[in-house]
Amino acid sequence: MEIGLVRKVNIDQEVRESYLSYAMSVIVSRALPDARDGLKPVQRRILYAMYDMGLRPNLSYKKSARVVGEVLGKYHPHSDQAVYDAMVRLAQDFSMRYTLVDGQGNFGSIDGDAAAAMRYTEARMSQMGFDLLEDIGKNTVDFTTNFDDSLKEPAVLPATIPNLLVNGSSGIAVGMATSIPPHNLGEVIDALVYMLGNWDKLDDISISDLLNFIKGPDFPTGGLVFRYKQKKDQEIDAITGAYATGRGRVTVQAKAHVEQMERNKSRIVITELPYQTNKTNLLGRIADLHRDGKIEGLTDLRDESDRNGMRIIIETTRNVEPEDVLSALFRLTPMQSTFSISLLALVDSEPRVLTLKQALRVYLEHRLEVTRRRSEYDLEKARQRAHILEGLLIALDNLDEVIETIRKSRTVETARKNLIKQFKLTEIQAQAILDMQLRRLAALERRKLQDEYKEVQAQIKNLERLLSRPDLMRELIKEELQAVREKYADTRRTQIVERTDSTTITASDLLPDQTVWVLIGEKGTIARTSSPEMIKIPVKPNEQPFALMQANTQDVLYLFAADGRAVSLPVYQLPQAQELGKGTHYAELTGFSRRDHLAAAVIRPFSRNGYLFLTTLAGMVKRVRLEDLPGITSDPFVVMNVDKEDSLGWAKLTTGDDEVMLGTAAGQLIRFKEDTVRPMGLPASGVLGIKLANEADGVISMELAAPDMFVWSITDNGLAKATPIDEYPVKGRYGQGVVNVRLPQDAAEVVAVVVATERTELLVKTALGSTRKVRV
Repeated sequence: MEIGLVRKVNIDQEVRESYLSYAMSVIVSRALPDARDGLKPVQRRILYAMYDMGLRPNLSYKKSARVVGEVLGKYHPHSDQAVYDAMVRLAQDFSMRYTLVDGQGNFGSIDGDAAAAMRYTEARMSQMGFDLLEDIGKNTVDFTTNFDDSLKEPAVLPATIPNLLVNGSSGIAVGMATSIPPHNLGEVIDALVYMLGNWDKLDDISISDLLNFIKGPDFPTGGLVFRYKQKKDQEIDAITGAYATGRGRVTVQAKAHVEQMERNKSRIVITELPYQTNKTNLLGRIADLHRDGKIEGLTDLRDESDRNGMRIIIETTRNVEPEDVLSALFRLTPMQSTFSISLLALVDSEPRVLTLKQALRVYLEHRLEVTRRRSEYDLEKARQRAHILEGLLIALDNLDEVIETIRKSRTVETARKNLIKQFKLTEIQAQAILDMQLRRLAALERRKLQDEYKEVQAQIKNLERLLSRPDLMRELIKEELQAVREKYADTRRTQIVERTDSTTITASDLLPDQTVWVLIGEKGTIARTSSPEMIKIPVKPNEQPFALMQANTQDVLYLFAADGRAVSLPVYQLPQAQELGKGTHYAELTGFSRRDHLAAAVIRPFSRNGYLFLTTLAGMVKRVRLEDLPGITSDPFVVMNVDKEDSLGWAKLTTGDDEVMLGTAAGQLIRFKEDTVRPMGLPASGVLGIKLANEADGVISMELAAPDMFVWSITDNGLAKATPIDEYPVKGRYGQGVVNVRLPQDAAEVVAVVVATERTELLVKTALGSTRKVRV
């Protein structure tokens, strides 16, 4: 059998050359986006084909098959399904932060449903997709020949929108991959405007400066992104590091909260998922984990999502903490995942890993080039129009002679030559005169031509000035970007959760910030509300509040016993209740027993530094750095060594610059600066804070001074007194202070001293259990 010419080649060399050719084709012509317009070749060809077909945002849709055929036949001779898949993604609002194609029909869903066949769906350009091609007809970008050299296609789009960062991109090339997260358009434009305003000092702009505007990724599906340091000794966090180097990883998490149901049951509600998470697969994963016994306590799992948004319901049993279930879901399912950032894009047809600053600069340089070429195009068109108008005005100034010249000419060509010769016109001007309609000879039309000539001359002057002044060019781009921001910018969807510690994320860290109220009853019951709304405290003699404190689900509750021991509980693990007395006794939640008398309770915010100030009934005071306190532990630890004859009475958080006020039963009050008490370690006993009048005297109150407040004092016979706080001078620690209350003969002691505002309403309870509200 004749097989033709056979040529022997070195297989090693052939494979090398062929693979290199293939690799470059994939890198440059398929997988990676151009850093200027943020589009891969197939995406750019789809948009240009739709533009060429006239599929404007305000016109009717066309069948997707018609668009795919146009792209295949003219620009992209590859798989029709690949082209359709690329077009579908441009239309999916859960894949693109800002869609570039407006699809009609089934274009897929976040559940993983495939789009309908291209013969069923229809499409046209979205307004933002159309704007990417704005001014493409003004020689703003270079064109190249298509695959068979029969047509021209743009090498890049003018891109009035910074699409690379706004919509992001992902793709796997040969030996490299890109993964650029989407961002908020308003934030990106703010950063671009800032760079344009500091163009002469671009080298001085740091990543931190840009992050004042661009907070981080902004995914179309929302969710949470954690900003934290990967190692304690690192100076920058994970997000900043990714933007500074072009590579990194960020933790992305679903947004979920816990809702209280009837009969003390709870349910977890998931409203947002991490980017590119398949909802159906997630539900299947949760069901598998429950069936395998890895997540217990689930009673129902259902999807209540509709056109108003996502809502996945997970109901739990009473004997499990929903926050623990949520923590397990974050750990075992795609509800928490990492997003790899690789800002790899084509710059001058070569793949480059860009920093955030470089990506923004490449776009701005592209816009400067587009604006320059557009201005040159407009200038050339304006000069051509001015040239024609000059000829028409010459003709109108010499109307009779022009008409006579034309009438005497035997042919059009003769007339053109005679006009050029007699009136010193160019060939273009002479042709314009010959093409001029007779109605243009009217006086009003002459005035219009004169006005148009003045406008064109002004336009030429402005364009020449613009092209000669780079600062004006940058100012014009700034105005155009701000117009885009005004048109398209929206609120951020992805919440950035700030962190300062290491990458280790605990169960409480995985919870979204939620404001709640912590309730501690007089009988020792502890609970928290499920919402930030303040509950109504019933005035009942059998159950009065020991403490009512606003907190965050990520905070820690510290409980202090009278003997100087303490425990700590995460707020998110406290039982939920909406009524005082309905919670759980602290003895069931901690290592305290019911015999341990609860002396104080403090909420420590998860991000706060400062001090803990402690006071005993005998007047001993102690200051502890918050960082020296143990973390979450239900086992009691000694926070202050208290004498057997003494008892811990109060604990408050301070800043280091506060002023402490101690009131005694004998009616004395001392005010001193907290920094007169040096910070001590946990086992220390403290120092004396006030001199008591006698052995029977004791401290009955510790308060922190604040400006414009009043000091309320109440005696055992019911006498109440309010004194402006400014009347109490600041003195040194361990003095007798000043006389706060001169006790009348029928009063034995002061029973309460409270710092409050003038409008504060106090609830006073007597030894017999009766209560009374008192106001200044």
